[in-house]
Amino acid sequence: MAKRPSWVCTLITQLSLCLALYVALNLGQPQKYIYQRTNGISSNRKGLDFYFISVTGGFRPLEQQTLLLKQMEDVAKSYDARFVINTSELGEDDPLKQNATWLFPSLKVPWYTTKASKEKEVGCFQEQIRLPHGEALDIIGVNTGSLQGKIPTALPSASGDLLLNWLKSALEAINGHWCIVVGFHPLVLCEEHEEQLEAKKIYEPLHHIFMKFGVNTYLSKHGCIKYSRQDSITYMENPGLIESGNGREMVDGFLLHKVSSLEILTYFVTSEGEVVYRTATHQRGKEVM
Repeated sequence: MAKRPSWVCTLITQLSLCLALYVALNLGQPQKYIYQRTNGISSNRKGLDFYFISVTGGFRPLEQQTLLLKQMEDVAKSYDARFVINTSELGEDDPLKQNATWLFPSLKVPWYTTKASKEKEVGCFQEQIRLPHGEALDIIGVNTGSLQGKIPTALPSASGDLLLNWLKSALEAINGHWCIVVGFHPLVLCEEHEEQLEAKKIYEPLHHIFMKFGVNTYLSKHGCIKYSRQDSITYMENPGLIESGNGREMVDGFLLHKVSSLEILTYFVTSEGEVVYRTATHQRGKEVM
C-alpha cells in the first residue's frame, strides 16, 4: 500500500486542530446571530423579521438632509428595510425621496409617497406586501388635500366625500392581516399647549371607516402627538423635524417599523442614530410605550 506524502498528513493534522479549537471556543456560547440588540432595536436574525421605514419628506437644509439620509441608509442596510413610506404633500416630486433614491444605494427600495393637493385624484398608492410568516400587510395612501381646513370637523365637503367613498371601496377589497392607511395631514387635534397622548378631537368620518374595515394604524406627518389610540385605531405621527423636549433645538428623524404576526413595533430614530422611544401596536389595537 502506497505511503501518504508527509504534507498530506501535516495538512490533516492542522485542520483537525483548527476544528477542535473552534469547537472549544464556541461550546456553550450563546448564538448571537439568533437575537441581537442594536441601538435599542431588537432584531431576530432567523429571517422572520420584516422592517420598513417611514419618514416625513419635504425641504430641509442640505447638511440636515444628508445627515438624515445617511442615518436612514445605515438603518435600512442593517435591518434590510423593504420599503419606505414618505408622508409628503409633494408626491413624487418630494426632494427627500428624489435625493435618497439617487444618492444612497440602500434606499433604492420602493418608496410609497403621499401628497396633499386639491386634485380629483384621491388615492396615492395601494399595495399588499407578503410577510415572511405567510400573512399580508396592506398599505393605502390617500390624498388628504381635500380635507385640508376641515379636520377635525365632522362635515366633509364634496371632494372629501369622494375620498371617503374611494377609501371604502379600497378597504372592502383587501384581506390582509395588517392594514395601515397613510395620509399627509394628521387627523387628531390636541388642546393648545397641552402635552398628552389622548387626542381631544378626531376626524370622525374617517375614524368610522377605519373602525368598520379593521384598519390598524393611520400614519401621517407630525401634528401634536407621538401617537394616540382611539377605540382600536392607532393614530401615529411621523416626527419629522420637531422641537426637542427642552424646546431649544430641532430634532429630525424617522420611524423604523418591525412587523410580526402579533404586533408592529415602531422606533423613533433621530438623524444622530439615537432611539428616542418605542411603541407597540397589537392586533387588537392595544398599544404600550
